[in-house]
Amino acid sequence: MDPITLIAAVVLIAGIAIGIAIGLPVAVAMGLPSAIAIFILLGEWDGATFTAAQKIFQGSNSFSLLAIPFFILAGGLMNTGGIAARLIDLAQVVAGRLPASLAQTTVVANTMFGAVSGASVASAAAIGTVLTPRMRQEKYDPAFSAAVNAASSPAGMLIPPSNTFIVYSLVSSTSIGALFMAGVGPGLLWAVVCVTVVALYARKHPELRMPKGTPRPTFGQTMIVFLKALPALLMIFVVIGGILSGFFTATESAVIAVLYCFILGLIQRTLPVRELPKIILEASKVTGIIMLLIGVSGILGYVLAFARIPQLVTEGLLGFTDNVVVVLIIIMIVLLLAGTVMDPTPAILIFTPIFLPVVTAMGVSPIHFGAMMVFNMCLGNISPPIGNNLFVAARVGNVRIEKVITRLWPFFWALVVGLFIVAFVPALSMWLPETLGLIR
Repeated sequence: MDPITLIAAVVLIAGIAIGIAIGLPVAVAMGLPSAIAIFILLGEWDGATFTAAQKIFQGSNSFSLLAIPFFILAGGLMNTGGIAARLIDLAQVVAGRLPASLAQTTVVANTMFGAVSGASVASAAAIGTVLTPRMRQEKYDPAFSAAVNAASSPAGMLIPPSNTFIVYSLVSSTSIGALFMAGVGPGLLWAVVCVTVVALYARKHPELRMPKGTPRPTFGQTMIVFLKALPALLMIFVVIGGILSGFFTATESAVIAVLYCFILGLIQRTLPVRELPKIILEASKVTGIIMLLIGVSGILGYVLAFARIPQLVTEGLLGFTDNVVVVLIIIMIVLLLAGTVMDPTPAILIFTPIFLPVVTAMGVSPIHFGAMMVFNMCLGNISPPIGNNLFVAARVGNVRIEKVITRLWPFFWALVVGLFIVAFVPALSMWLPETLGLIR
């Protein structure tokens, strides 16, 4: 590497690290060092500004990215349209006989709502708002209740549809449909891990077990609850089924999801029309943030390619070891640390171009790596100091975050074990897309 390129690489990496450390908005922390690095590489400011603007446009000029605002809007319509309450009722029927039934209901409800909406933070807010008061009445430890909510809500980032996989698909040039299917196994594993930790907690707290003689819901009651929740659950099959059958693309499926949620809310009379402007405004704000990050990542990608940083990282890691297990563990540690201070979207935009060439050179499928990477980012969402789901769950539960973190550790370490399973058992994420013929 020549001296000018080396200086540009140091400015880029150090600038991003310092910007995030001092609390700059992530788009600024990514974009400003990238623009300065382009100036160093090209040697003229006019050319640097033109190139930066061009790369921002190119980075966000993708038809597939239209899926993101529509899936965000669909999640907002679900969150406001009373769907959460119906899914909670169904979750309580499913998990009502398990130890610590309300905590198990939280896990199941978060998994279902996250899968339907694709929004883990919205899931933590919606499910926590409904179930936290019930858990207080049943004498649950408030910190444990918030920890269960925080730990289980990220499952929606893995189970399709998932905006996180759409972003990874853009950066890695992989199939959105294959990634959606690859997330199903890890997403269900996430839920199973949380259910297991809650069950172990219940063994030490017998007062949370359901009293003997508690009547089971009748078949008729169960069917009524199921039928009320069925229209919301069907959206998953409409969206995913349409993509897999080739009837519409992933982008078009997002539009279908919005129409489905809107019509369902009107038919069931659970969607207040007066709230529509607010829902659209919130979706626009979130979309604006994500699209700015994606656009800025275009500058970052240009500098990384120009400075050959991905190739250098690949050569360095392969020179250090040719053991794929060691390399994946190193990558997982880096991503876990990055996830504690970064949201999933910027982390994927920054680290995918760096690490993907390394793992593909060692024979790891980009689809499998995508599932592993998103699972990693889900762990970051429940980790201090940035973990959004952790903060939302603590706020909804009205509990100091320090107390929630103490109760969260068993979930976190159990999910780290789950991460190792995802990383070293490729069949968990690859079986479904391979069976459906989505990987060629």
